[in-house]
Amino acid sequence: MMERASTKAARLMQIEALLLDHAPQPLRKADIARRVGVQRWVIQRDLPDLTERFGVYETEDGRLTIDRETYLTQVRFTLHEAMAVHIAARLMATWGDRHNPHAASALRKLGLSLERLAPAISQHLKTAANVMDDTAREADPVYLRTLEVITRGWADQRKVRIAYQAARSLHTHEYLFSPYFVEPSRNRSGTYAIGYLTWFEAVKTLKLERVRWAELTTEPFTVPGDFDATTLLETAWGVMFGEQTQEVRLRFLPSAARRLRETVWHSDEIVEPLPDGGCLYRVWIAHPLEMKWWIRSWGPQVIVEAPASLRREMKAELEQSLVLYREEDTQ
Repeated sequence: MMERASTKAARLMQIEALLLDHAPQPLRKADIARRVGVQRWVIQRDLPDLTERFGVYETEDGRLTIDRETYLTQVRFTLHEAMAVHIAARLMATWGDRHNPHAASALRKLGLSLERLAPAISQHLKTAANVMDDTAREADPVYLRTLEVITRGWADQRKVRIAYQAARSLHTHEYLFSPYFVEPSRNRSGTYAIGYLTWFEAVKTLKLERVRWAELTTEPFTVPGDFDATTLLETAWGVMFGEQTQEVRLRFLPSAARRLRETVWHSDEIVEPLPDGGCLYRVWIAHPLEMKWWIRSWGPQVIVEAPASLRREMKAELEQSLVLYREEDTQ
């Protein structure tokens, strides 16, 4: 049993902490009363305040739980933490191309919370929220609904039934999915969920933009104790992980060497200087083709040396582009 609170405000905070600790499972009023050291009727009397302040509601069988979709957390920032939030907000605002009212609302609340501490940063957070609310962004209710369902499934550890259309397929397939983790793609290609997928009977990565519909089930799941998203993604360039890795070897010209060294692109990378002033970039990842977008961004300043399959793929793309330019020039 908790130490009995000396004031009503303290008691409400105890109940809030207790319900959050057990969410999403509801608790009986008698159990709550016993844990906070009061009579059951006191909990019933406190219910209106709990509902108004913390989003607590009563289930059909008379138990209490917190609605995490409406519950508001309180966070305080130092000035330098506020700067970190600003940088994260700018990344969020420029990363996504779909309308996301939840993200916009979160940024506005952050902006309001920083009005007195850092007015300039506060204003930029509000501006970032306006960017995310811009009508020019693609309105995609299916994606938004999918994100909401996956979020609830992840938070409550409940399986999600989805209809999924793979990138190169004309047909959708229905699966039962247990979301373990959500990861944005670093190349702005979408939002991905990692989790256990039926039929494959394995942990897979799914792109949320390819989900055609999603619904939450009542079937629970448990994240394996040895699941570690950070460790899992160490073999990925972006989101495609695997047990087997290949060495990717890229030779950068002197004109790109300094810019390359300004950033750590992967935790497993090795950058070796070359006699001509360039450098050799080496990294071990599971799916080298996932690097294509990044390699393209360096244009003629990089040459793929290995693996051979990636070298062939990049060379074929460049030759196709050259053909297109030549055709344009002859017209």
